Amino acid sequence: MSEDRAHYPPVDPVKAGIGGRCPRCGEGHLFSGFLSMRQNCRVCGLDYGFADAGDGPAAFVILIVGFIVVGLALWMEVNYGPPLWVHFLLWIPLAIGLSLWAMRLAKGVLITLQYSNKAAEGRLDRPE
Repeated sequence: MSEDRAHYPPVDPVKAGIGGRCPRCGEGHLFSGFLSMRQNCRVCGLDYGFADAGDGPAAFVILIVGFIVVGLALWMEVNYGPPLWVHFLLWIPLAIGLSLWAMRLAKGVLITLQYSNKAAEGRLDRPE
């Protein structure tokens, strides 16, 4: 990540990530599509080349959405005992919808936190 020499007011990384905004200025858009990143911010010119959320958002979303959907499905089964088709009709669309919604939020938050904490790819320093 290149050194940032411009002066911008501090941006709350969680608010910027949830809103899909630039981590430096808080104004420009972070995404060009649903989950695809822009090349740079159109407002402040920040290059998003540093942004690599990897599998972090997917792991968080799988764990959180899985906990919610499985918990609700178990609760419904124990209390009401509906037929299997009711479970399919309720929980599959809910799991897909929550996963898609949460994936964009998680990716945005992790990328803005990566910028605000100046996280970079790890490397090993070996004496020569």
